[in-house]
Amino acid sequence: MKSQAPSRWNYLLASAAIAVAFWGYWLRFCQAQTSAVESQIAALSEKTDLASRLALAALERTKHAVRYDPAYVALDYPGGDVPADTSVCTDVVIRSYRALGIDLQKLVHEDMAAGFSRYPQLWGLNRPDKNIDHRRVPNLQTFFTRHGKALEVSDSKENFQVGDLVAWDLNDRGLWHIGIVVGEDTFVHNIGSGPVLDRDLFQWKVIGHYRYQPE
Repeated sequence: MKSQAPSRWNYLLASAAIAVAFWGYWLRFCQAQTSAVESQIAALSEKTDLASRLALAALERTKHAVRYDPAYVALDYPGGDVPADTSVCTDVVIRSYRALGIDLQKLVHEDMAAGFSRYPQLWGLNRPDKNIDHRRVPNLQTFFTRHGKALEVSDSKENFQVGDLVAWDLNDRGLWHIGIVVGEDTFVHNIGSGPVLDRDLFQWKVIGHYRYQPE
C-alpha cells in the first residue's frame, strides 16, 4: 500500500502557497487603499467648505477598524452611537456628519416625531425610535430630501460633487446602501468590511442623490 505522506505534503505546500499569495494580495490592497486615501485627503486638505470637510471626515473613517454589525442597539440620546468597533453603511454617514457637529440621530428623530407619516412605513412601527431610525437608509433619504436637496439621479459621474450622498439598491429588491462622494467617481462606504474608499458610483443601481449641507 502506497504511503499518503507525499500527497499530504504536496497539499500542505499548495495550501501554504495559496495563503502566502492571498496575504501578499491583501497587503498590496491595503497599501493601495492607504495611498488612495492619503491622495484624496491631500486634494481636500486646504478646503474649508462643509462639503470638503464632510468628505475629509468620511475619509478619516477609513482609518478605523470596524466589523459590520446591523444589530439593534439601545443608544444614548442625543449623540448616541453604536460601539466604536461596529458599523453599517449609515454609520459612516452619521459619524462623518457628527465630526462636523451635526447630529443626524437628533435631527432625524425630531423630524420624524413632528411628522411620522411623512417617512417610509416599512418596519411596522407606529412611532419614531431614536435608537434605529437614523440608521435606516430610506429614512436618511427622506430626511435629506426634506431638509437638503434631492438631486436628479443621473448616469453621469460629473453630476456628483464632493460631499454628496448616494443611495443604491444593491440587488434591485430593496437592499439599500449609502455612501459619501469624496472625489471624482470615488466614495467612502461600508459594504461589509468596514469603511473603505471605493470607485465607480454606478457599480450598483443608484436610487438617490442628495446634498445636505446645513449652515
